Amino acid sequence: MIFTTHKITNGYWKISFNNPPINMFDTEFSKQLMTVMDELESNENLKVVVFESENPDFFVAHVELLNVGDFPKGTGKTGLSIAWPDIARRLELAPFVTIASIRGRARGLGSEFAQAFDIRFASRENAFLAQVEIGIGSFPGGGGLERLHLLTGRSRALEIILSGNDYDADTAAFYGWINRSIPDAELDEYVEKFAKRIDSFDKKPIAAIKQIMNQRAKLPSNEEILDTQVKFFASLEEPEARGRIKSLFEKGLQQNGDLELNLADNI
Repeated sequence: MIFTTHKITNGYWKISFNNPPINMFDTEFSKQLMTVMDELESNENLKVVVFESENPDFFVAHVELLNVGDFPKGTGKTGLSIAWPDIARRLELAPFVTIASIRGRARGLGSEFAQAFDIRFASRENAFLAQVEIGIGSFPGGGGLERLHLLTGRSRALEIILSGNDYDADTAAFYGWINRSIPDAELDEYVEKFAKRIDSFDKKPIAAIKQIMNQRAKLPSNEEILDTQVKFFASLEEPEARGRIKSLFEKGLQQNGDLELNLADNI
C-alpha cells in the first residue's frame, strides 16, 4: 500500500505515503488516493488531516509520464476527472482542514498536489518546489495555472512556471506558495502541535470557516480546470515535447538518481 492512515484521534488523522523509488504520481498513486479520499470523507468527526511523505528526498516527484494515458478515466463527485482534478477539488471543499507537511521535492504535479491543500508547511533545509513542465515543452495541467497565482500573485506565478526552477522553502514561503518554512528538525513537532490545536476546536466552525473562505476566495471553476487539462494533454503530443521527454528518459527520468534529484537543473 502506498498510503497509510494513522488515526491519531477521532478528529485528527495523519496520512503517510511512499511510492518507491521517488514518490511519483502514477496510476496506482491516483487509485489509492481516491480510496483515501473516500475514507476521509466518511469520517463525520474529522476536523484535520495531515499528509506527509515517508521518503525524505521526494514529497511527490511529478506525474508518471511513461503511461500517462493509463490513468483512471471518468468523472468523480465534483464533475472533474477522477485521476486527480476531482480529488483536488474534494480536498478544497472538504469540511475538514487539509495540511501538507512537505519534506523533499515537490515538482510539477507534486507542487500542484500541495497547492490543493488548505495549508502547507515545509522543511527549510530539505523541501524544494518547482513547476518544471516548461522543460518538457508543456505547462502545468493539474491545477497549477489555476491555483498558484491565488497563492503567489500573477507575476510570481509566471516567474515560477516560466523558469522551471527549484525554489527552496524560504523563497516559497516569501512568495506565498507555502505558509511557512520550518527548520527540518522542528517540522514534525510544529505540524503536530498545529493539527492538535485545530482538533481541540469544534467541528462546525471549522467547516463553516472553510466553506465561507472558499466562497470569498473564488476557487477556479471546473470549466477552467477542464480547459487547461485538455490543452495540457494535447501539448504532450507535440513533436518538441515528445522529443524532450524521450531525451530525459534516456538520461534517467523517473529513476532515483542525479537527474531526478536535480531535475530543474537538468531540463
